[in-house]
Amino acid sequence: MIGRLLRDKGVHEFVEAARLVRQHHPEARFQLLGPVASENRTAISRATLAGWQRSGDIEYLGTSEDVRKEIASAHCVVLPSYREGAPRTLIEAAAMARPLIASDVPGCRSVVDHGVTGYLCEVRNAESLAEACLHFACLSREQQIAMGEAAREKMVREYDQAIVVDTYNQVIAAVMA
Repeated sequence: MIGRLLRDKGVHEFVEAARLVRQHHPEARFQLLGPVASENRTAISRATLAGWQRSGDIEYLGTSEDVRKEIASAHCVVLPSYREGAPRTLIEAAAMARPLIASDVPGCRSVVDHGVTGYLCEVRNAESLAEACLHFACLSREQQIAMGEAAREKMVREYDQAIVVDTYNQVIAAVMA
């Protein structure tokens, strides 16, 4: 999971899903990458984060100026956010051919084709997130790679820079007309 450590990003659900999944797959690794945003009212405290690390539920990777290395080493990228516009972390991960697991909210739903490029789960529901993670874990490595390749193809088809710039230009032209 890549994101600011806020309740609204679904961090608690991510950690609870990790606990549930690790009951069936103790070898599964759940990594959390992102800044502790102490100024935000929904921020996860450093003490809570330290407790999660001590329990072995998650590995905290800290922050990164360039997340490509962390995305490249992941089998899947997860974002159980409560709401999203255009989830940059999912778009970047999919562009790097990584399967996705995300909450079924408008921004995430735009990026994830359920069962094809990843899985969608119910928002604010750790059990649903764990179920999606378990579905992913039960896929063969070849199926996981194919899911990532489908995610990459979707990004090229729908989120290529030329497509995005053209869409912006069309909207600006329509507003200016």
